[in-house]
Amino acid sequence: MNRDHKIAVMVYVVCTALYAATAGPRLRHPSTDTHFVWQADSWLRGRLDLGRTPPHGNDWAEVEYLTLRDGTRLAGAFQRMVAGRFRTLEGQMRYIPEAEIVHREKRYYVSFPPMPAVLLLPAVAVLGHRTNDVIFNVLLAGLVPALMFLILRRLRQQLPCEREDPGGDLSADLWLCLLLAFGSVLYFASVLGQVWYTAHLVSLVLAGLFLLCVLPLRRPILAGVCLGALMLTRPQMVFFGVLLVAAALARGRDDGRCWPPRRDRWRDILAPLLRAGVPFVLLAAAGFAYNHARFHNWLEFGHSYLTTMQADNIQRYGLFNYLYLSRNLAAAFTLLPKLLPRPPYVQISYHGLSLLFTTPALAYLVRPSPHLDDRRRQLRRLLWLSALPIALFGLLYQNDGYIQFGYRFSLDYMLLLVLILAVSNQADLRRWPFRLLVVWGVVVNLFGAVTFGRMWQFYYNGFFPVP
Repeated sequence: MNRDHKIAVMVYVVCTALYAATAGPRLRHPSTDTHFVWQADSWLRGRLDLGRTPPHGNDWAEVEYLTLRDGTRLAGAFQRMVAGRFRTLEGQMRYIPEAEIVHREKRYYVSFPPMPAVLLLPAVAVLGHRTNDVIFNVLLAGLVPALMFLILRRLRQQLPCEREDPGGDLSADLWLCLLLAFGSVLYFASVLGQVWYTAHLVSLVLAGLFLLCVLPLRRPILAGVCLGALMLTRPQMVFFGVLLVAAALARGRDDGRCWPPRRDRWRDILAPLLRAGVPFVLLAAAGFAYNHARFHNWLEFGHSYLTTMQADNIQRYGLFNYLYLSRNLAAAFTLLPKLLPRPPYVQISYHGLSLLFTTPALAYLVRPSPHLDDRRRQLRRLLWLSALPIALFGLLYQNDGYIQFGYRFSLDYMLLLVLILAVSNQADLRRWPFRLLVVWGVVVNLFGAVTFGRMWQFYYNGFFPVP
């Protein structure tokens, strides 16, 4: 085990210990939202649905199975906008008067992609619903900064440095790990348990493993497995695949660039893509088949059948629509704390806080070093090319992450943003203004990790402060 691996282990131990200390009493029992445990348990009982009414009404997919007087059987959901309007699983619209229904049954499904439930399956087989998702999340969360440290060290080996300063490079990498682990919304997301944060943490670990495989491309089969598993955790993160394609194209040249490839090197390019593509396609096919078995739609994970307060908007405008953009942009970039003249003195919207408030060091993304060499400039473009479509999916989504401390959907591309900082702001990482902003982020996110879900006096159910 070399020095970098030893430091990565130390990063994991320290971060996991601090996450566990922050979680505190939560570690004693499962959270209130153990959807993936329920999903794994239903598989063990040979069912695709829960087989019962869920324990609470938050983010479950509900499908109604109807038998009509003429013997017709239908499955789907009634639309809230028009009484009697029923949308079948196949997408057909029918008007069904109540008098025509002779039997109706509701079945409930987990509406989240299933990979976290696959990982929890062994624990659920032993512990059942006693499986502690808080401990699971804390143990996963510590892997994220540890993997990021290894990725950053790998980049140091691959890209020329602005100056020979191994100690300075190590310090800069550790500061970036601090930013990720405790200076971003990863901190509050790591100490709660709950289905939404489990999905985020599983996806971040998979993304970290994927990046280790493709920067540079060394293990294409494992990269394909990670990319397929990512799609079955947070589907929009499939755009990490941009880096896989770019890494394969770079094998067609001797200078590390990815374009244009040499015509006599297509075998070097296609071979790793095929090795990565096989496990990716198999996992994607399994996910699509699972969707079709439940909802008669290859691409439907169940969110179209949510019973939450957003159901009306989903039925009217769909899961993704530009009409959601202004609200989501506000949640991502403009929401600030509300200051009060009396206790508790500060309150935070359930819609979260601006990324520039929780992680202000990200402001450096807009001012890369003017002295970047061609390889760094190219990698920076590729990282943005992967991050931007993922971000766009979140900004067009029907939900802004509500209820949250900070804009949690930024976790989908946070690893990429940290890498962009590492690639394009080397000199800034060593200076005190950047590190002061990291410390600010740590203080803010420590407040969130301690108070969110515990001290609701610091939170209010509104979008903008009302004077």
